[in-house]
Amino acid sequence: MLPTALLSQRNMVSLVQNKTQPIVTRFAPSPTGYLHIGGARTALFNWLLARGSGGKFLLRIEDTDRERSTDDATAAIIDGLSWLGLDWDGDPISQFGNAARHAAVAHELLANGRAFRCYMSEAETAAEREKAFSEGRALRSPWRDRDPGDAPADQPFTVRFRAGDDDVVIADAVQGDVRWKGKEFDDLILLRSDGTPTYNLAVVVDDHDMGITHIVRGDDHLVNAARQAQIYDALGWKRPVFAHIPLIHGPDGKKLSKRHGALGVEAYRDMGYLPEGLRNYLLRLGWASGDQEYFTDEEAMAAFSLAGLNKAPGRLDFDKMASVNAYHMKLADDQRLAELVLPWCEKQSEGLDPSDTGFQTRLLDAMPVLKTRAATLEELASQAYFLFKPTPFILEGKAARPLNGDGKDYLAKFRSVLSSLDSWTAESVHGALTAFVEKEGIGFGKIGAPLRAAVTGGEPAPDLSQVLEWLGPEETLARIDEQIKSDL
Repeated sequence: MLPTALLSQRNMVSLVQNKTQPIVTRFAPSPTGYLHIGGARTALFNWLLARGSGGKFLLRIEDTDRERSTDDATAAIIDGLSWLGLDWDGDPISQFGNAARHAAVAHELLANGRAFRCYMSEAETAAEREKAFSEGRALRSPWRDRDPGDAPADQPFTVRFRAGDDDVVIADAVQGDVRWKGKEFDDLILLRSDGTPTYNLAVVVDDHDMGITHIVRGDDHLVNAARQAQIYDALGWKRPVFAHIPLIHGPDGKKLSKRHGALGVEAYRDMGYLPEGLRNYLLRLGWASGDQEYFTDEEAMAAFSLAGLNKAPGRLDFDKMASVNAYHMKLADDQRLAELVLPWCEKQSEGLDPSDTGFQTRLLDAMPVLKTRAATLEELASQAYFLFKPTPFILEGKAARPLNGDGKDYLAKFRSVLSSLDSWTAESVHGALTAFVEKEGIGFGKIGAPLRAAVTGGEPAPDLSQVLEWLGPEETLARIDEQIKSDL
């Protein structure tokens, strides 16, 4: 087996805001596909709520749907959470593995009269459902008040929850008090005719046994919360704090779907986003703490509370996502970025040897500047391309213009200046360029343009003096020589 009464709105808010009390949350995905971006945000909110209180964040795989649940999907979810940096306490829990416990609780409800055996066939159930719909009411089984002894011998049965007539109220930390009429709820099936538990029963039992204090999930589960609250009450168990958050919408304000682009977390990883950048973006997608936009994990854990969650759906804004990621790129460790960007560098240059220590040194030296010019790892690789672009450069069209006319002559003269430098730093190169322009009586463009073409191959690059320092004297002079000798 895995490791009670409606809270008033006032008591519920008090519990939510009590950051000194350890909180236990969970993320409970169904393993039927990738980790959805909306699911990732839900996991993030639960993670922050637990970590900020010194509590626990648990992972439960809701794999009771055996036909749709797959090991590959489970692995994808775990991989997505791990990449995003949302660590959980203990081992992932399989809901399917707790089926015996779920059935035992259903029999507790049978014993206390809050559940009953229903012997309706599928055809009878369909007829009763149609009748109930025509009368504008929920399905109530005729077996709720009948003697089970009246059932035919060996007739299969389901176990149904005996729905009440009293209003059901959920004190929700985001939505406020939400009320349903009791007559809106049918006699929910708890155990199917084969003895397997249904979703709402399994969720209540697992959340209770796991000691879950707060449930943060999408507002598409709000009606499920009402059903689950009735089961909690019938068992005499304390309800957890419910917080139902609006779903994420696309930029057009409509429900997020494939037409809006990437839906899975792995897609954002493959586009070159950093996990901390995506965490920060998702944090602000439906939650606020004053006007602060950017958060470290420590700041987010300290600031996060359910009180900051919005009722309005958040809209994906890819420009904003890139901006937030760019902020975290600037903060990221240079060595880490240099290692992370290598796969993108290899994609852009098939001939690149990622183990080349010369390239690795140049990349690391340039990283403090390059990372300020990129929003993703893919962009960072593009910014660094001049460092590993295959040589000799084949310059054509616009890229070759600076070397036409007297471009090569000035380049050859400046090559001699560079070869005689006593030190090779950005400062010394800048000084040499300044002195050369003054001596030759030319504008900077006369030497700057052909020099840039020769050492970068026309690729985007920062200040020339820095570029030459990163390349070093041997690589710089070799690239210049290749262009001086080339036939343009």
